[in-house]
Amino acid sequence: MGSKKRYGDIQWKGLVGLLIIMLGVVFFWNTWIVYPLKILVVFFHELSHGLMAVITGGTIREIRLVAAQGGVCVTAGGNQFLTISAGYLGSLTMGGIILVLAARTRHDKFIVTAIGGLIVFISLLFIRPIVGFGFLFCLCAGLALIAAGKLLSGGANDFLLKLIGLTSCLYAVLDIKSDILDRPHLMSDAHMLAELTHLPTLFWGLVWIIIAMVAAVGFLWVASRRKAHHESTTTRRKAVS
Repeated sequence: MGSKKRYGDIQWKGLVGLLIIMLGVVFFWNTWIVYPLKILVVFFHELSHGLMAVITGGTIREIRLVAAQGGVCVTAGGNQFLTISAGYLGSLTMGGIILVLAARTRHDKFIVTAIGGLIVFISLLFIRPIVGFGFLFCLCAGLALIAAGKLLSGGANDFLLKLIGLTSCLYAVLDIKSDILDRPHLMSDAHMLAELTHLPTLFWGLVWIIIAMVAAVGFLWVASRRKAHHESTTTRRKAVS
């Protein structure tokens, strides 16, 4: 009973560390320091549309990114409702998974290298035009992550993963607020879903931001929980002795 209780406890030092990183991201939000992370999250957003289309039986035609923090994923087939819905929530989920993996595993270097390799692979397949901002950014970002995974320390890669994960979670929430709740007239994912379902754009904006906020807090909580590995190992040793 006692070990289970400790396992569910929050590791407050880790939580404070994550909150400090998040505050740093917010402080530098509109600067060149965070800008590459924002474009990376836009890539996650558009990729989420594409992956959902593939999962529901469709295909990805191409993905385009622009320097003004925008993008589009052109798909064919698949479930239109789920594909449209996947953008904001998909990028948040990707960020949350990256955050949890960074906080609860010791494979940071491998994870960073793998993410970099996937970005390069997806860029070669789907980012268009090849001579354009999106392709150049994704190719450079992917190669930079591969280099970081190979050359930097485990601690540096851990910080990098947490930075990417937190930015993705935060960006999803703030982007929904900016693009949908503050400016519902924009041609956003929620606007397209409103046309499909005949429910107001603001309705989908509210649904998505509630889900996004709950999910972001949930990922932060999971990432901050104490690890049970050491405790379970100690328990097994005591049982053997």
